[in-house]
Amino acid sequence: MKKQSGFTLIELVIVVVILGFLAVTAIPKFLDLTDQAQQANIEGMAGGFATGVSLARAQWEAEGRPQNASNINLVDYDGTTFYLTSEVAGSVRPGYPVGTDSDDTLANLDASDCIQIWQNILQQPPGVTSNITTLNDEDVMSYFVSQSSSGATALCHYYLKETLARDGSGNFVAPTTGATDVGNSFVYQASNSSVIVYINN
Repeated sequence: MKKQSGFTLIELVIVVVILGFLAVTAIPKFLDLTDQAQQANIEGMAGGFATGVSLARAQWEAEGRPQNASNINLVDYDGTTFYLTSEVAGSVRPGYPVGTDSDDTLANLDASDCIQIWQNILQQPPGVTSNITTLNDEDVMSYFVSQSSSGATALCHYYLKETLARDGSGNFVAPTTGATDVGNSFVYQASNSSVIVYINN
């Protein structure tokens, strides 16, 4: 007779224990991947946005700081005319994008200007809207934008859709204007080109 070989009960118990330890340490890592992906998303978009802003200003400098007939700074950035900040001693540095309309200044900066900057500073950007209904109705929108303050303290605030709060019906809720304690987001301050990331999830 041939002797049958196989696993002993002890060997099987050891394998089960090892698999249990692996599950206990690995499952929380997999559960946390969504939060990590959302954080990486907003940080990547903020980095690309900041790079685009720097490139627009560098092109403006390289072209000799061009202005239009009204002495407003502007640059043709990849086929789009960007109107740029004008220097105000101590509060506004010149040459940073504020929009694509000829009347765009920090005093007039609004959410539509923030959308224009987003759509033209980034190559193939994700969809962005300032309307919460549109955000909830259209799958192509990935970001919500709002604008706060004016002049040297004017901010464009970009929120990652999936990190916003939801109401009882499962719809995304618009954050309070200027809120930095809701969802993952970043702000752009055109007066000094700062881009600051906020992670809340």
